[in-house]
Amino acid sequence: MSKEFTMAEVAKHRSDDSLYLVIDGDVYDVTNFVNEHPGGAKILKRVSGKDASKQFWKYHNEGVLKKYKPQLAIGTVKAEAKL
Repeated sequence: MSKEFTMAEVAKHRSDDSLYLVIDGDVYDVTNFVNEHPGGAKILKRVSGKDASKQFWKYHNEGVLKKYKPQLAIGTVKAEAKL
């Protein structure tokens, strides 16, 4: 999981062929998980391409992240310079 993404790169992955989202600075590829998600595909599609940390922690605990992070995490969000 050494690849770094900008939020602009993550935002490009909002289609049925490629769904990325961010949780606490880590980038997750949920493309192949979307149909397994207990809450349904609709919610993952709604937050894809975005930072979904707030929505994730509202409905999940740390155990969920520990369980799925090894198979879904693909990198981190690159710190962007603020001018």
